[in-house]
Amino acid sequence: MSDCNSTAKSLSAWFATEQGGYVLAREQGWFDQTVNDIFGYNALQLGLPEHDFLRNSRIPLRIVGADQAGAAVRLCGAELPIACGCLDLVSLPHILEFAEYPHQILREVERVLRPEGSLIVSGFNPHSLWGLHRLLGRRRGYPWRGHFIALSRLKDWLALLGFEVVESRFAAYAPPFHQKKWLERCDFMEVAGGRWWQVSGGVYFVHAVKRVPGIRLIKPRWNEGLVKKLLPATPKLNNKIPQRNTVAECTKMTGPDRNGK
Repeated sequence: MSDCNSTAKSLSAWFATEQGGYVLAREQGWFDQTVNDIFGYNALQLGLPEHDFLRNSRIPLRIVGADQAGAAVRLCGAELPIACGCLDLVSLPHILEFAEYPHQILREVERVLRPEGSLIVSGFNPHSLWGLHRLLGRRRGYPWRGHFIALSRLKDWLALLGFEVVESRFAAYAPPFHQKKWLERCDFMEVAGGRWWQVSGGVYFVHAVKRVPGIRLIKPRWNEGLVKKLLPATPKLNNKIPQRNTVAECTKMTGPDRNGK
């Protein structure tokens, strides 16, 4: 383990500290449990390649792309080199907090996901003791230099893109202590926090599904026997129109003309 008091230059380096390891253990457990129930053919983990958050997935093809800061998608207007609608699962472990354009990343994820595909996001909660530590601190190093996004705001972004949040959960209720012994003494706060102040966990997890509304044409069930008995519309109308009499018939009906003929 690296020095707990040092300023981490990357999120992976911070996960190697006592403080970061406390968060990583809870994140890895949640990812393992969630991805195990998602099926498909192709999965992508964007960021943190040193940690396999898809290790428990049953999807046969699993890809880890970009570095921990999501360099492949931080550029303005950058696009993922993936065809539209070909992924069944995308995981974003702490990518949005350190991205310059998080909305662009979510739009790209929506593009490459299949209908009913799953998106898994983990992020730091600004409304927690960890968020308060960032607010009052110098915001140097990781994860404090990132822009913590509130869960409610993230849900709004996902809703605008057509995602439905099927699960959200919080973890890491202990204060952001640097020493392992103090973190272990606060283990009771995990159970108490999940029961009494659920939304105040240091990190949150979101599982969302891409919904694509479809249109189904409802066709009437015709009675074939009745249809065969029906006559075309034109003959039926013609039967009701009185036929014009010929000139000879009109003469017989009206009698001789003025000349007696």
